[in-house]
Amino acid sequence: MSHASSRAGTADVSSTRMPVPLRGPAPGSLADVTGHPNTALVTGASSGIGAAVARRLAAEGWRLVLNGRDRARLHHVAEQAGASAFPADLTQPGAEQQLTRFALDHAGRVDLLVAGAGIGWAGDFSTMPPSAIEEVVEVDLLATLRLVRQLVPHMVEAGSGRVVLIGSVAGSVGVRGEAVYSAAKAALGTFADALRYELRGTGVGVSHVVPGVVDTPFFERRGTPYRRSRPRPVPPERVADAVWTAVARGRSEIYVPGWLRLPVRVRGAAPGLYRRLAGVFG
Repeated sequence: MSHASSRAGTADVSSTRMPVPLRGPAPGSLADVTGHPNTALVTGASSGIGAAVARRLAAEGWRLVLNGRDRARLHHVAEQAGASAFPADLTQPGAEQQLTRFALDHAGRVDLLVAGAGIGWAGDFSTMPPSAIEEVVEVDLLATLRLVRQLVPHMVEAGSGRVVLIGSVAGSVGVRGEAVYSAAKAALGTFADALRYELRGTGVGVSHVVPGVVDTPFFERRGTPYRRSRPRPVPPERVADAVWTAVARGRSEIYVPGWLRLPVRVRGAAPGLYRRLAGVFG
């Protein structure tokens, strides 16, 4: 059986246009507190969740810098959102530094990072090529950590900001046939908790948005379409709504849809029971 990841081709770095002027601070947003224009950097913005987040933030009046690896798709999303685009593969050496400099040069500050870039790979771990293991961990975990490391000091210096990490329910409960993806997303969720504790009192918040199955090209790009009858995929706009809720209300963790918190709680309270059920129902 052959498998493929959802990796897109690497694009060079350039911008589409300067950010459009803001319509004014959105209610409940960071600008209400700081008095500065809202500026968000969104990764994985070429399609799916990242593109939906970009559209939602643009509708709320945020200035945007978008990153993705598909140059044509990213430019299209950026045009729709009136955003600046930085096409780049963040797994490449120094890419996170270049993106940070680009965002700060164009916007002056970054109040919000939405780390939405991610890929998957489906199949038995014993058949997973070593290159695919490295790629999933690099894209879903390490590239995000490196970018957060670049941006958080600027937020701390400004005394405000928020990091939103897009996780997965696979990282909360583990999913059969997605061992490495589950591991990378679990690490991202634990990183969110640890970073939140570390940043307490700095004015910088950390949110973890945990979607289940989302109706995006993710599954086709990973090499195996989603064929289960349940849970049913939710549109990426629901995840974008959750991101906005996290930002506007300062929420630490949001599951999409909300009922996904139930199996996570069962796993925590009765792990033996959960594992028996998971063995039956997958």
